[in-house]
Amino acid sequence: MLTYNDMTVPNAYDVFRACRHSAATYWGFKEKGIPPDEMKRLFAYMHDEGKTTALEVVAYSEEEGLHGARTAAECGCDLLMGTMYFDSINSFCRERGIRYCPFVGEVRDRPSVLEGTAESMIEQSKRYLEKGAYGIDLLGYRYTGDGAALNRQVVQAVPGPVCVAGSVDSYRRLDELKELGPWSFTIGSAFFDHRFGDDIAAQIDAVCAYMERP
Repeated sequence: MLTYNDMTVPNAYDVFRACRHSAATYWGFKEKGIPPDEMKRLFAYMHDEGKTTALEVVAYSEEEGLHGARTAAECGCDLLMGTMYFDSINSFCRERGIRYCPFVGEVRDRPSVLEGTAESMIEQSKRYLEKGAYGIDLLGYRYTGDGAALNRQVVQAVPGPVCVAGSVDSYRRLDELKELGPWSFTIGSAFFDHRFGDDIAAQIDAVCAYMERP
């Protein structure tokens, strides 16, 4: 994710251009931080490079979520991540072939903070999947409780794709994810903070290689 503190970095286009040949095949950013025309240009560039694209929308109202979904459609995104779940957003995405992965739990602020119980998040996840959502966006490491335990409970119980999004910023957390095996996870700020090395493209390749090791 070309994001820092839940905002798209201003030089996202240049960062992607420098990293386009790295091992990552899924790329995305947030709905805030760069102008709409630049968002469209960058997503088009990502598609030209054969990438799968995601827009993650940090929004908690139905109106804001729908606006984010419309932006994803205008940009030709493959996935819409985030927003609190609403039937209207789910229907919009399904009609346009966008894979929808809404937040679960009680999410607030920006950068996002997650509250709630694992049981309630599991119940939400199952309900959203039954309604046709592609998967869920789990802010496990933004949890006010034990994030590793929450990730484990939700991933093991939810019968669909779970993306562990946000604050994956250490090899210890990579080890936890390797053991757990969620569908996906995101890294944004950690690359810009050089948590896995210096050069961003080299960090991406280092993380991809690390996750492939037995």
